[in-house]
Amino acid sequence: MKAFLQPLQNLAEMEQIREQAKDNRGVLAVSGCMESQKAHMIYGLSGLFPCHLIISEDERSAKQIYEDYRFYDKNVYYYPARDLLFFQADIHGNLLIRQRMQVIRALLTSEEITVVTSVDGCMDFLAPLEEIRKQLLYFRNDSQLDIDKLKTSLVSMGYERVGQVEMPGQFSVRGGIIDIYSLTEENPWRIELWGDEIDSIRSFDTQSQRSLENLEEITIYPAAEQQAEKSGLTFPDYFDREKTMIFLDEPNRLSENAKAVEEEFRQSCRNRQEKGEQNLSEGWMCSWEEVCHKLNKRNCVSLSALEPQKAGWNITGKHNLTVKSMSSYQSSFELLVKDLQQYKNQGYQIILMSGSRTRAERLAKDLQDQGLNAFYGQDGERILNPGEIMVVYGHARKGFEYPLVKFAVITETDIFGKEQKPRKKKKNYNGQRIQDFSELSIGDFVVHEKHGLGIYKGIEKVEVDRIVKDYIKIEYRGGSNLYILATQLDALQKYSGAEAARTPRLNKLGGQEWKKTKSKVKGAVQNIAKELVELYAVRQEKEGYVCGPDTVWQREFEEMFPYEETEDQLAAIEDTKKDMESTKIMDRLVCGDVGYGKTEVALRAAFKAVQESRQVIYLVPTTILAQQVYNTFVQRMKEFPVRVDLLCRFRTAAQQQKTISDLKKGQVDIIVGTHRVLSKDVEFKNLGLLIIDEEQRFGVVHKEKIKQLKKDIDVLTLTATPIPRTLHMSLIGIRDMSVLEEPPMDRVPIQTYVMEYDEETVREAVNRELRRGGQVYYVYNRVNDIAEVALRLSRLLPDARVDFAHGQMSERELENVMFAFINGDIDVLVSTTIIETGLDISNVNTMIIHDSDRYGLSQLYQLRGRIGRSNRTAYAFLMYRKNTMLKETAEKRLSAIREYTDLGSGFKIAMRDLELRGAGNLLGAEQHGHMNAVGYDLYCKMLSEAVKEAKGIHTMEDFETTIDLTIDAFIPDTYISNEYQKLDIYKRIAGIESQQDYDDMLEELLDRFGEMPKAVLNLLTIARIKALAHRSYVTEIKQLGKDVRIMLYEKAKLDPAGIPAIMAQYRRGLQFKADHEPKFILTPQGRLIEELMKFAGELAKLAEPLE
Repeated sequence: MKAFLQPLQNLAEMEQIREQAKDNRGVLAVSGCMESQKAHMIYGLSGLFPCHLIISEDERSAKQIYEDYRFYDKNVYYYPARDLLFFQADIHGNLLIRQRMQVIRALLTSEEITVVTSVDGCMDFLAPLEEIRKQLLYFRNDSQLDIDKLKTSLVSMGYERVGQVEMPGQFSVRGGIIDIYSLTEENPWRIELWGDEIDSIRSFDTQSQRSLENLEEITIYPAAEQQAEKSGLTFPDYFDREKTMIFLDEPNRLSENAKAVEEEFRQSCRNRQEKGEQNLSEGWMCSWEEVCHKLNKRNCVSLSALEPQKAGWNITGKHNLTVKSMSSYQSSFELLVKDLQQYKNQGYQIILMSGSRTRAERLAKDLQDQGLNAFYGQDGERILNPGEIMVVYGHARKGFEYPLVKFAVITETDIFGKEQKPRKKKKNYNGQRIQDFSELSIGDFVVHEKHGLGIYKGIEKVEVDRIVKDYIKIEYRGGSNLYILATQLDALQKYSGAEAARTPRLNKLGGQEWKKTKSKVKGAVQNIAKELVELYAVRQEKEGYVCGPDTVWQREFEEMFPYEETEDQLAAIEDTKKDMESTKIMDRLVCGDVGYGKTEVALRAAFKAVQESRQVIYLVPTTILAQQVYNTFVQRMKEFPVRVDLLCRFRTAAQQQKTISDLKKGQVDIIVGTHRVLSKDVEFKNLGLLIIDEEQRFGVVHKEKIKQLKKDIDVLTLTATPIPRTLHMSLIGIRDMSVLEEPPMDRVPIQTYVMEYDEETVREAVNRELRRGGQVYYVYNRVNDIAEVALRLSRLLPDARVDFAHGQMSERELENVMFAFINGDIDVLVSTTIIETGLDISNVNTMIIHDSDRYGLSQLYQLRGRIGRSNRTAYAFLMYRKNTMLKETAEKRLSAIREYTDLGSGFKIAMRDLELRGAGNLLGAEQHGHMNAVGYDLYCKMLSEAVKEAKGIHTMEDFETTIDLTIDAFIPDTYISNEYQKLDIYKRIAGIESQQDYDDMLEELLDRFGEMPKAVLNLLTIARIKALAHRSYVTEIKQLGKDVRIMLYEKAKLDPAGIPAIMAQYRRGLQFKADHEPKFILTPQGRLIEELMKFAGELAKLAEPLE
């Protein structure tokens, strides 16, 4: 980075500072520093010592310095402060501990390190580094390992033992395989033992549970921090005196903030002691006086805009730099060029920073066209000549210049205004999500395709003729039981209906009612499939408008998107554009969680339509949403000659009239509005695209209007109710869908606490959020006394502005409150769960949920998704009433939500009930009843078949293949002891269809559970035989003594001409009987299983191919 360092060396003050800093005890005060220039300055001094600690006033400014500094040096860490106040919650996420552990790992392993932290990160007492080092566990290939000892160590280090490892801080032991997810790692590790020696160590992927790569050695760091009382050690003491330089950012503000933090903590301790609670100890926090006293003896450099006050600092020298901050160009290229020419004439060295490589290259080219000596530089080591302009790829908050040495840095923020968020790359996930059977617990309702609805009673081992097999027991109405072989699990599904509260009615074994129900649903499904297919065909035949390929402007517009697009998002955008460029009329549905970037897909489509001088409607269900979308559109389009307008209640009648007349003349390009846009008086000059947001929230009348509009223009529908995967698959080829499942990268996961309700905690949480300038949601779900709760809160927090909102207010009132909240006139909003739908306010980063044990998982998840929409750490407090015993389910629910602090895991946990809602919306109400009748999974299966039939694709007839052989085929407890995992594996073995599936399953079992016993291998082979046999229309394979009877389906579509050839192969060993149920009788010569496999393969060749 010589380009950045060289000008600093010519600075006279810099020389003096460097000299003094080499051997300094106390604080060297450097004033005149600005925003991003501080990071530059620190980098300029970083060569003197290998270790650097940068202390800033609070989380926000620490993160800003961290982002700025990363441009110069990638090896920099952010160390968050420990939450002393909420440290004693019953359960809390390990997000902060993970970040802290990563820093500790770096301190223990690397020679050179830079850490940025906030002042409260330096005030809690810590255990000595050496003690932590003693706790570390180190393993390498071929070393010895004692499992019991390891288990005890892991638990004492704060790891939690689970059945299957999915989150950092967990471990599991299955026979000779140990999985550990260390807090400091991207991926968990799997250690496989041979006796008590380590055979291999590999990392694996939590989603597929499959191995990724082999490792030679690993070190396990603790998963919890020991609380140290008055140990006398704080974070700065972790850094060696002789090797470290400490930078203090704005020392006056440091002191101020540190005192506030300390005061807040001491106050909380006192309040709690008065109430007789002993869960906080004042001895956890070091006083600021003491920290300051220690810092005064270290080698410190303070960076501030103005000279620091003496207060408490031992100042050993003062220097003042002349630094100017960049003026903002507000996107005016002419102004920029004018300034650059002036700089050039004065012989400045100039660096321009741009947030994307393509933009950097383009900027350099544009500047050359203006006759400036500019180039795009990828080599940071090149020293600039006076008058040269280098454009580099990188990010800083604001530009700065050193007038005395004629050096200037200009960032994109200075040129284009509003800050752009730093881009981040994402990890790739490969491998499908495991289809969950793990939810099935004893007492759940299940649906068997042949016998209907019953209750699952667990796995039982049954011994027949000295052969042990696993059977699954299901109880039906009237107490009769059905036992099915674990190998036939594929005919079984967990029942899920829409009204979870109503218990479904059980069927009787062997009765007719299930058949009736099934045929009723089948009829209904066929009708809907026919309708959908016809509708699709009609749209396909019409010709739509064809857009041209992307223009330069389109590319430029897309580059200005401040985030990194997720892969799902790119795919959705790509598909949408393809639809617009083709002759067919677009009708695409984009589903995704709130804030997953659906709006961006719409923005790009709208921009594309406008380029073809066609008008766009963006239709939203509520006025507030209209306002938000309008703001987004204006913000993103402001660089381009596109006119966006708004039609809704917030506009006066006169404004509305003007908009309507301009629309007719074609002067408005994009109109955002509520259903007002659908009124008779709104006419268009050339309408090309209709975008509908949250379609499910429009009424029938509006939907009809929309249908009329839809006839021949492109339509893009956005919805946040996730459309279930299964349904998506069965509708493929009828409706074009894009599903966004992957959360955007720079959302920070949410730090979640579950605790008893306690006014102190509420006050602390709210005050902390208000202190960093944010807002708070307080969710209280009872309308009748919500006003009292709001009043109680405003008494508790006299400085905060508290208001409340609920669904029974008139729409006007509600909108006024929400509008005030969005504009920041309200600090704390007490509200019912109405906030779970659609509002996106990035300034709200704390949520307190009252009586959280009364909510369903999906609700908690949706609610919690309302915060954490910016890059600050967000906090969610799930409170329950004091002294209540939590019901077991509520407890499970609350701990599940804490586990899934990952974003986007909403798809995993709660989407079941939402999916049913989504399915209902998509298919209409009367289908809902049918869905309840047979359960959701079976309904999807039937729908899929009906669609194929309606399109004229031949499907397999409905019959079952059973296999009954006298060999051991089951999963012994010694191999997989966890019942959930066992069921999951059974279900997936039953689903094996091809050799590929078989090989995958074999590999996965070896990987996750080690060497297989014979019974498991048999199980796999039988599944493979069953798949082949089903393809050859076999209904039953049964062993009778030495012979095997193979029954065929009466309508079997086999080529009879091939049978004699098979008979000839086996001579005496095979007989064929063509009764009304044709059957083969096979007398195997070699090993039974191999012979059967061979025979099934021969027979499958005669079968008519399916589809």
